[in-house]
Amino acid sequence: MMKKKIISASKASLVLLLCQMLSALDVPLDSKLLEELSQPPTITQQSPKDYIVDPRENIVIQCEAKGKPPPSFSWTRNGTHFDIDKDAQVTMKPNSGTLVINIMNGGKAEAYEGVYQCTARNERGAAISNNIVIRPSRSPLWTKEKLEPNQVREGDSLVLHCRPPVGLPPPIIFWMDNAFQRLPQSERVSQGLNGDLYFSNVQPEDTREDYICYARFNHTQTIQQKQPISVKVFSMDSLNDTIAANLSDTDIYGAKPVTERQPVLLTPTGSTSTKVELRGNVLLLECIAAGLPTPVIRWIKEGGELPANRTFFENFKKTLKIVDVSEADSGNYKCIARNTLGSAHHVISVTVKAAPYWITAPRNLVLSPGEDGTLICRANGNPKPDISWLANGVPIAIAPEDPSRKVDGDTIIFSQVQERSSAVYQCNASNEYGYLLANAFVNVLAEPPRILTAANKLYQVIADSPALLDCAYFGSPKPEIEWFKGVKGSILRGNEYVFHDNGTLEIPVAQKDSSGTYTCVARNELGKIQNEVQLEVKDPTMIIKQPEYKVIQRYGQVSFECIIKHDSTLLPTVIWLKDNGELPGDERFLVGKDNLTIMNVTDKDDGTYTCIVNTTLDSVSASAVLTVVAAPPTPAIIYARPNPPFDLELTGQLERSVELSWVPGDENNSPITNFVIEYEDGLHEPGVWHHQTEVPGTQTTVQLKLSPYVNYSFRVIAVNEIGRSQPSEPSEQYLTKSANPDENPPNVQGIGSEPDNLVITWESLTGFQSNGPGLQYKVSWRQKDVDDEWTSVIVANVSKYIVSGTPTFVPYEIKVQALNDLGYAPEPSEVIGHSGEDLPMVAPGNVQVHVINSTLAKVHWDTVPLKTVRGHLQGYKVYYWKVQSLSRRSKRHVEKKILTFRGNKTFGMLPGLEPYSSYKLNVRVVNGKGEGPASPDKVFKTPEGVPSSPSFLKITNPTLDSLTLEWGSPTHPNGVLTSYILKFQPINNTHELGPLVEIRIPANESSLILKNLNYSTRYKFYFNAQTSVGSGSQITEEAVTIMDEAGFLRPAVGAGKGYSEILFATSPVMHTVRPTFYKVQPLYPRIRNVTTAAAETYANISWEYEGPDHVNFYVEYGVAGSKEDWKKEIVNGSRSFFVLKGLTPGTAYKVRVGAEGLSGFRSSEDVFETGPAMASRQVDIATQGWFIGLMCAVALLILILLIVCFIRRNKGGKYPVKEKEDAHADPEIQPMKEDDGTFGEYSDAEDHKPLKKGSRTPSDRTVKKEDSDDSLVDYGEGVNGQFNEDGSFIGQYSGKKEKEPAEGNESSEAPSPVNAMNSFV
Repeated sequence: MMKKKIISASKASLVLLLCQMLSALDVPLDSKLLEELSQPPTITQQSPKDYIVDPRENIVIQCEAKGKPPPSFSWTRNGTHFDIDKDAQVTMKPNSGTLVINIMNGGKAEAYEGVYQCTARNERGAAISNNIVIRPSRSPLWTKEKLEPNQVREGDSLVLHCRPPVGLPPPIIFWMDNAFQRLPQSERVSQGLNGDLYFSNVQPEDTREDYICYARFNHTQTIQQKQPISVKVFSMDSLNDTIAANLSDTDIYGAKPVTERQPVLLTPTGSTSTKVELRGNVLLLECIAAGLPTPVIRWIKEGGELPANRTFFENFKKTLKIVDVSEADSGNYKCIARNTLGSAHHVISVTVKAAPYWITAPRNLVLSPGEDGTLICRANGNPKPDISWLANGVPIAIAPEDPSRKVDGDTIIFSQVQERSSAVYQCNASNEYGYLLANAFVNVLAEPPRILTAANKLYQVIADSPALLDCAYFGSPKPEIEWFKGVKGSILRGNEYVFHDNGTLEIPVAQKDSSGTYTCVARNELGKIQNEVQLEVKDPTMIIKQPEYKVIQRYGQVSFECIIKHDSTLLPTVIWLKDNGELPGDERFLVGKDNLTIMNVTDKDDGTYTCIVNTTLDSVSASAVLTVVAAPPTPAIIYARPNPPFDLELTGQLERSVELSWVPGDENNSPITNFVIEYEDGLHEPGVWHHQTEVPGTQTTVQLKLSPYVNYSFRVIAVNEIGRSQPSEPSEQYLTKSANPDENPPNVQGIGSEPDNLVITWESLTGFQSNGPGLQYKVSWRQKDVDDEWTSVIVANVSKYIVSGTPTFVPYEIKVQALNDLGYAPEPSEVIGHSGEDLPMVAPGNVQVHVINSTLAKVHWDTVPLKTVRGHLQGYKVYYWKVQSLSRRSKRHVEKKILTFRGNKTFGMLPGLEPYSSYKLNVRVVNGKGEGPASPDKVFKTPEGVPSSPSFLKITNPTLDSLTLEWGSPTHPNGVLTSYILKFQPINNTHELGPLVEIRIPANESSLILKNLNYSTRYKFYFNAQTSVGSGSQITEEAVTIMDEAGFLRPAVGAGKGYSEILFATSPVMHTVRPTFYKVQPLYPRIRNVTTAAAETYANISWEYEGPDHVNFYVEYGVAGSKEDWKKEIVNGSRSFFVLKGLTPGTAYKVRVGAEGLSGFRSSEDVFETGPAMASRQVDIATQGWFIGLMCAVALLILILLIVCFIRRNKGGKYPVKEKEDAHADPEIQPMKEDDGTFGEYSDAEDHKPLKKGSRTPSDRTVKKEDSDDSLVDYGEGVNGQFNEDGSFIGQYSGKKEKEPAEGNESSEAPSPVNAMNSFV
């Protein structure tokens, strides 16, 4: 017999059963089914878009996704692939896309700042996360500034500026004094939203020297403090006294008393201002006014009412706060400041914009082959957001085509889908205030029917109630469901059955004959399956004798009956309730099989009693009321607090104890539960009572422990359930004898306030703790780790002692012992303190700078000896500043920047540097006293970067077929400009773009004329500058050629004025033929001109690329003619060159270049051959005897030549090189002056300089082998040459002057490697 499972069909929830939708399949939440069905990835968890991280903790960027098969994960950073395998600090959690960046083990949070995006991919598609912007929180120090005292006349207004450092996130501002107490604020004095402290009018009590602004950075849990601000208010009385002392009698009458003034707004200024806020945010408007008397602020909305329930007033009504603003809150808000002399007002025009928000977000779609469906993406915002679609993370315009898909604005329509149509689609709704990104997959499944309900499941119901028999199913296409009764029964039809879309069979009124076996059959075009379930119909449970209403006298007995009838196969349980709650836990309540009996009934038993009978299938209940009436009349009982105890007596007086006894007062019908004993110290704190102890209510004596030198009085308080009695009369007084102190003062500390002192502090003992008269303190100290005797002093009535003449910052052993007239307390414990700190003595040494890239450098230094720090080492400060820009050769004063590195660090990162610039820095050690001396200034230079956009682009002089373009060089060239790139294309009346044309322009040009353009046509221009590093950001402009003027052609403007003319080979303009336009498409990617330069064991591969930006390249190579798989090397970044290493000499190789993410996108193959192996490479030439002898001979010849030249120079003659140069004077190879970089001539003044080696490059631009740029040896001694991980040189050359180029930078030709290196000098 098969094992059956029992479940109540009446309690089954239709929510958990299989539901079917008309437009698409719905996959049931069945774990086994979900494990078997293929499903595209779905992002389930991700970090917030704006993710501010603590720079001291590891960075965790979350990305979790589900799918079948389980998805794989990849990341992009700043739009390019992020290869985590190449960064030892970055790991990805197993079976997850979550990144963990190890900051606590040496990483720097600033190095990982950027925009991250996660992609989860499987064979069914790819889902992407939001762009997650990672920014480390910052809590910078306050900029040091000299604050002048504020001297203000009484009644005038005053603003104390805070100007906190810019932090991330912004700090919370508050004002406090030196005692760390918040400064009181009022209608007259208050803090503004910007953190400034505003005084509507100052009063004499505002005079103080400790107005301190604090900035709290919650993210890093740090607080920064501004220097204290001093305010001195001159009252008119004191001012008149000063005037009287310095002026004549006639002048005294010129001093005016404090005058009242009408309101004037301190902020905002002017009569009107504007404010833009985003929908859903909190709107804060502020008005602060000056005046005397202090003005009162009132707010109104012009033409409307302030929104109810969302409007709040803060800061004494100076701030209007509206929460959850909407577009309806836009309008003009007026603040009115009024006092007895007049009013002032300001109108703030508020505009509420809105970031995108969903109206209809796209939802996942599960379809069967051949079905139709739609994805809808609707969002709103202000301005209206733009909707764009992506397929598997790729813009849908360049995604692989799908004939079943059609994009119609915010809707994608699918028709006649097939299994290959499965994909994940992304909808992006964006405007200038933000964006929304939603993933929704289309999963096309072809699955035979499956029945998810367990086989032979048993359903039990009560007769005359509904029966629901489940047949949860799934299949694609959607299966048809049929029900049969019995093994060979006919199909069920008729009004007595209800067939639900989810497969459930409902019998609305089940009878006993409805019991039996039911068969469910599911079929679609891919198959058929069936399942059997069992139904049993039970008799209902009934209460055949119910409890009845009862009236009973107090202290009597009552019984309620509850006799039941039930199905023999069901086991009932009976529960009794009182007033719908549990019965009291009292032995007077007796529950029998068929009744409830209550013994000795009281008034509390009055209420409703319910009998509830439960089975596994049904529940019934019946209730009856019990009324309790009074017995024969008895006197009423009064309950009250007890009377106070009396007759207190002290006996057995000892030095440290006494026995107290008393007589209890009347209980007042409520037993006394306990007594409370209190004492008064009439010697030290008369009139103050303290808790001594508590004893049970049955006890009337107690032994009390006493302290010496206390004048005790005692009193007793009785307590019962009603409350506490009044205190008893005090006992007689008992003065205990004096004794030595039992304890020493706590919280002993030693901290120096000056370099030559030690301040010892402690917490004074109370009179109760003194144990006798004459309380004093013995303060002792001695220098630690030095064989010195203790130095001691006895003081009284103080909690601080200053030791002068101490060495700077040395440890001391300190102890403070209490004593009185009777003797000393026990020996105190010792604490360690330090004498005062002084400024550090030495600067960090061996300062080195490692330039990482054009905007980032790493500085190293050696730690200073701890004994020279002369205080607690707090860290190191790096001061750095820009000396000059290498592209402009102009010096300007720039404020020094400071970075602080906490602790005993030996390195730090310098971010935010300007490319192609010269910098200086120094390092200083910091302790609690301040900074030490600076290290010698270290000079370093940043390499070139990409330039900024050209400063302007103007298009003038339009003619029928030409336009004149003028531009300005970039504001920040960030290097040596190599050229400009101009791209342009026509635009027709429907805003469609024509073919794109690209022109490269020499860097020394500033204008050009474009010829052979179409008449009356709008053109769009894209213009940017280039350095050797790459292209900068571009600017765009549009212009229109003029219409035909009766065949009259205007001459080109600017001819003969230095303009460059660019002619394009285009077809003649035909007035009857309009140009062809097409919709804008991304450039079709293309890699061409793959070239190789092979050496013995490596080859340089370069190529040209046309297509979208931010493409990651890879190089594939293999032995030519071999059938082995291609080997693949990933190119770092988007460079267009790569070095293949580890090749076999004398071997032919094939190579091709491709781009990741674009299927089948590769270049054509190229073949190259490495050079033959050289046997001489196996011998170290420097150790050969013949080579050493040759070098010695060469050195001897050079020495002889130098001697001859020296002799001839002293005779005033010219050496042969000088004669040859005079004979062949070539202005292109004249040397450059060292001071301003201009070209000069050789003179006798330079004859005394040493002969320069390699000072010129040959005029034919060839490079001799000995001057090859493959070596960096000639670029000066002490060069901190630094390399990236891939071996590329990123340092700045500080080469010798003989490496200066012989020619200027006027040439527009591509520079040779040697000239490129010379340009760094």
